[in-house]
Amino acid sequence: MPKSMSVVREAIAGDEADDAMAERAAAVQVAAGRNVLPIVEGVVLVAALLAPLVLQDYLTVFATRVIILALFALSFDLVWGYAGIMSFGQALFFGSAGYGVALLARDLDITNIFLVLPAGTIIGLTFALLLGGFLLLGRHPSSVIFVSLGTLTGSYAADRLARGWYYLGGQNGIPSIAPMTLGGHEFSEGPAFYYLVLGILVVVYLLCRFLVRSQFGLALAGLRENEQRIAFFGYKAQHLKAIIFTIGGAIAGLAGSLYAFHEGFVWPNMVGVVVSTQVVLYVLFGGSGTLIGAVIGAVIVEGVSFWLSDNYRDIWPIILGVLLLLVILFRPLGLISFVLGERERVGSFGAKPKENKKPGKEKRNAAP
Repeated sequence: MPKSMSVVREAIAGDEADDAMAERAAAVQVAAGRNVLPIVEGVVLVAALLAPLVLQDYLTVFATRVIILALFALSFDLVWGYAGIMSFGQALFFGSAGYGVALLARDLDITNIFLVLPAGTIIGLTFALLLGGFLLLGRHPSSVIFVSLGTLTGSYAADRLARGWYYLGGQNGIPSIAPMTLGGHEFSEGPAFYYLVLGILVVVYLLCRFLVRSQFGLALAGLRENEQRIAFFGYKAQHLKAIIFTIGGAIAGLAGSLYAFHEGFVWPNMVGVVVSTQVVLYVLFGGSGTLIGAVIGAVIVEGVSFWLSDNYRDIWPIILGVLLLLVILFRPLGLISFVLGERERVGSFGAKPKENKKPGKEKRNAAP
């Protein structure tokens, strides 16, 4: 009898040790999952803040353009990474806002930052609302292929319209846009414009982070994973898609406005299929459904393109294409998947559940 009791105690002790190890492992995983994303975001932010201090002037100008494109990529990540809408026409909102603020500067001499940036945002939002309402709010739910081809057609039609409309400059676009102003100060290329764009990116990023971690973001996560289940729970899936599609269009319009004033001109490619495909590659490369992955993807793709075009002028598009294919083939979730787990990609919602002791443990502790 004593021998059997010792065996029972050893078994109980072994079970308790296994439970403790499992709990510690779970705690480590949770802690790690909670810490990885803020660390990545903090590192990217610090690097962005310090960049103009170490870069040459022409590289600061290039970095400003990259940050604007990162803001553009953020708009697409909201649409595709969180709502599952494959939009091949994101450049339509980006370029239409660019043309809109260029016309304000050319015809009405309006360049004040508090007027042109809201105007560009509203232009992107309006175009996204119109196109999203047509594609997503029909009597029957729209398929992924229908929305993809619809946005692609919209982008292509806008490109052809811009090329053939003399008022928009035709093939040449609208050159020599006046600098954006704030009072008597003009935002020309350099550190001032860089930090302005960076500040806007940070604010928009934080707003997007709040959105995707809210109850609305939880519905979006469910929409992405299983649209039919979300509809069964009573959510109007197509309305949710239209809302996030419109928000993405507004952010793309803001990015297009900044891009037009930074480059000093707009041209038909800004609304075309090439730029729409380009932003898809940013998010694919960095990692969709994470926000920070879109930013990292835009920075790396543009940085690698710049370096390859400077060192391998004849074959750099081929090298870049091979690199993109390798990343997509071996890391389908993007480069961010090297450091970010699947649980953190989805996120945590609601209050943390209270810890309760297992009933089995109480019984074990009560054993003689």
